[in-house]
Amino acid sequence: MTDPTLFSSPPGKLPDTTPPQPETRTALLEPPQPPVPPASPSRLKLWLHRISVFLFVLVSAVAGVLLIILPWTPEWTDNYLLLAYPSLRPVIAHGFFRGMCSGLGMLDIWIGFWEALHYHEQE
Repeated sequence: MTDPTLFSSPPGKLPDTTPPQPETRTALLEPPQPPVPPASPSRLKLWLHRISVFLFVLVSAVAGVLLIILPWTPEWTDNYLLLAYPSLRPVIAHGFFRGMCSGLGMLDIWIGFWEALHYHEQE
């Protein structure tokens, strides 16, 4: 039999006839690396996170209060946005639809305050 490395080596150069050395792995013998503690966020990131949570709570509370109160005022059905769609006015004026909007407002307030109560600095 012929050695396939004889034909794969460039002409004029003899093939390497040394037997392959077994790989030595010491990964099992080395102690495990300690986990790297997460980097603490910078002051700017911390304040941006605080401001974003505050704005989320504020927008949620304002939108929720508007959705609770606005459907029960006359401006809800007597506005210029409904002039183009007169058939939509009875649906908007129906008590179920108004109650559903008020329920969404209460849910919005709940979500905002839940976020404020469960705020924490660490990720």
